[in-house]
Amino acid sequence: MEDLTQKLREYIKVGTPAERRIAKYFSEHMNELPFETASSVADRLELSPMTVGRFLRSLGYHGLDGIKVHLKENVAPVTLQLPSVLEQLQKDAGESRPLAAQIVEQVEMLQHIYNLASQPQWRDAVANILSARNVYIAADPSLAALGRHFYERLTMARDHVLFLDGANGSYVELLGPGSEESLLVIIDSPRFVASRLLARSARRAGHKVLLATGQFTEWAHEFANITLSLPPQRANGRDCLASMMSLLELIAMAVAQAAGETAENRMRRIEELQATFAHAPLR
Repeated sequence: MEDLTQKLREYIKVGTPAERRIAKYFSEHMNELPFETASSVADRLELSPMTVGRFLRSLGYHGLDGIKVHLKENVAPVTLQLPSVLEQLQKDAGESRPLAAQIVEQVEMLQHIYNLASQPQWRDAVANILSARNVYIAADPSLAALGRHFYERLTMARDHVLFLDGANGSYVELLGPGSEESLLVIIDSPRFVASRLLARSARRAGHKVLLATGQFTEWAHEFANITLSLPPQRANGRDCLASMMSLLELIAMAVAQAAGETAENRMRRIEELQATFAHAPLR
């Protein structure tokens, strides 16, 4: 990789005008080269494909595919790239680039979740999801897709998981008889106006409540047994699904890991059933 970089630097200094343009483009767009062709590079630089081809041969490659193979074989691990990537993102965010600011914030959110995973409430959340007789998941209808995804992830690790969409307006599945020793997971958001009432009702009915919410939800400690909280958004004041999705995805992974062989056996059984019923003949 260093050899290719050095060759490009030399051509930028002493190459022909066309070679300098190509070398400069390659140097500045190394991450984009896997998606390029010699013709597309030629079009961008207003050169002929033959000129680009000659330059590639002078570097020791038979076409752009040779560079692609070289990049694939010599790509640095993501962890080694992180410092420079984060530095560039911080710089771009400081220059008021909205996308960079949002990505920086998401990196900070992941760091927050990573730290949260070492806290007692995270371990309590995993233990309660695994030990509860039933696990109910509730979310605002606008976040139904998020709730259903979390439901599907948990069903890979254990039985008796149910997503409550609130469509019947009663939550009778949770608050009716015969649902003792259950856990209610509430995916909270400013739009979920019933979340507080639902948490209070579940507690009064004898259930435990796991609340995934923002850090400044005042009623959390009053009506939730376990709270997993996220910092407020800065770059985007509205709901940010990426942060909540990350939290739910990682807690689901932790549940599956804690379930161990039980989860592995269950996933194999699910795959067997899917293979059986996915292509069932029509009656």
